[in-house]
Amino acid sequence: MGAKVLAVANQKGGVGKTTTSLSLGAALARMGKKTLVMDLDPHACASIHLAFYPEDMKVTAYDIFQAERTDWPGLWKEVVKPSEAGGFDFVASSIRLSELEMDLKSRPGRGQIFHDALILVRENYDYIVVDCPPHVGVLLVNALVAADLVIIPIQTDFLALHGLRLICDTIRTLNRILPQPIQFRALPTMFDRRAGACRRVLNLLRKKIGDKMFETVINLDTNFREASAKGKVIYEIDPNSRGAVEYSLLAKEIVHNENA
Repeated sequence: MGAKVLAVANQKGGVGKTTTSLSLGAALARMGKKTLVMDLDPHACASIHLAFYPEDMKVTAYDIFQAERTDWPGLWKEVVKPSEAGGFDFVASSIRLSELEMDLKSRPGRGQIFHDALILVRENYDYIVVDCPPHVGVLLVNALVAADLVIIPIQTDFLALHGLRLICDTIRTLNRILPQPIQFRALPTMFDRRAGACRRVLNLLRKKIGDKMFETVINLDTNFREASAKGKVIYEIDPNSRGAVEYSLLAKEIVHNENA
């Protein structure tokens, strides 16, 4: 079986999806877990954050979807790059990922491509973290189908509840046709304990989805912005900061739940 695939997804933007993908990837790597982080978002925020500029990359995640299956073994060797920040391996995005909707229109089994391609690298890793695109389409479906666990970052404000409803609807639709239901858990992010609205949303989430929510809560931390500006992950800015400690707790929670 190999690596556990963690898809970080939400159909609402600005909820901490890329921050979660990179920080969790780094936290798992710091625990000694061999980790691959993949950017499947055509906006390429994770790639740009780590200075893997799509226009400079000869091969990207786009090529995995376009290639013939027989080309995958050689392609994986080219597309996976070590990241100086984070201590994990990385696969960069491309704006051309947005073309896949049309490119794959007539391809049979197009929702299974990513799942099948990952089989070739799963044995090399303990965890594969996937930063997903925000909109429903062939890319998001591929990521959800390949995932062992979907992590849904939810900003603790009332608008974010709508994003949770959207992604849960998408998962429910896919579960009707998949042999195994997609497992998911929500991760409260950008929590401000001083704000009554944030506390109310957190309580509402706990009431509504209960054990489908992580115990870990990610608080607001300016070090995330600092890390992004410097092309680093939060552990390189301040490993003892609140945000760094909380993503380490999240990584431990994921590993513990897998071993339980």
